[in-house]
Amino acid sequence: MQVFVTRRIPREGLAALSQAGVCSIQQWDSDEPIPRSELLAGVAGKHGLLCLLSDRIDKEVLDAAGSNLKIISTLSVGVDHLALEEIKKRGIRVGYTPDILTDATAELSVALLLATCRRLPESVEEVKNGGWTTWKPLWMCGYGLSDSTVGIIGLGRIGQAVARRLKPFGVKKFLYTGSRPKPESAMEFQADFVPLAKLAEESDFVAVTCSLTPDTKGMCNKDFFSRMKKTSVFINTSRGAVVNQEDLYQALVSGQIAAAGLDVTTPEPLPTDHPLLSLKNCVILPHIGSATYATRSAMSVLSANNLLAGLKGESMPSELQL
Repeated sequence: MQVFVTRRIPREGLAALSQAGVCSIQQWDSDEPIPRSELLAGVAGKHGLLCLLSDRIDKEVLDAAGSNLKIISTLSVGVDHLALEEIKKRGIRVGYTPDILTDATAELSVALLLATCRRLPESVEEVKNGGWTTWKPLWMCGYGLSDSTVGIIGLGRIGQAVARRLKPFGVKKFLYTGSRPKPESAMEFQADFVPLAKLAEESDFVAVTCSLTPDTKGMCNKDFFSRMKKTSVFINTSRGAVVNQEDLYQALVSGQIAAAGLDVTTPEPLPTDHPLLSLKNCVILPHIGSATYATRSAMSVLSANNLLAGLKGESMPSELQL
């Protein structure tokens, strides 16, 4: 059987694929995204596809692959890049990588929150450009977590892991919102399930950790930001499209909210002349939530094992139920 791998992945995953003796591998051997034309040519006639979240696997790609394609394995927990209805219609199985990246993404979320609320990138820049002249009582002051209210949008695996890490900082209260209450998950943090508007109004810190769905797309918009406190800090480590970036820019420029930290944007990469990058109170990272050596290695191995199981018609370690 033949498989196509859309990018250079950690060697452990590629080794798992090649050593299994189940398939022949064709790979786009680059750290950069595969051009659309190469993707369409590469998938033709393949039985398996190992892709990334930056690869749009839509009807055109599925048509190009043809009837041989039986398994798509994505090196991600998010699946918003996959045309799931079309995939389901064709009887193609999907593997993904939940759980493995939970801790790394939660750690990064907390790091981004702290960097944003305590103005770390801005402070580093002041050291480098000579802005640091002496110790000043009112200079570079930010906001602390102690006695604060933290609102989490999406109390799934990553949302819970973020709350678990923030709790020891002395957070007074956790709020959360989502498609439904999760009393068992919320019990650990004594978190209250509230409507989105109330979460915006009462939170000192807002962390977005939900999946991108039609319901969550553009959820954090002008109305949402207008309800937030002027001292609030907004963090997004989910997907860029959950946020209306134009509305976020206006909220930051006008002082409607204090600061924002983003690990995800629309598009990715964000153009270097994007207005958000001109703001001192906006910290933007290049989608590195899961970027630890151990996590990326484990993700690649799980992706490979999902693919191999699918090719053999066996139970996958992590199969998305369509």
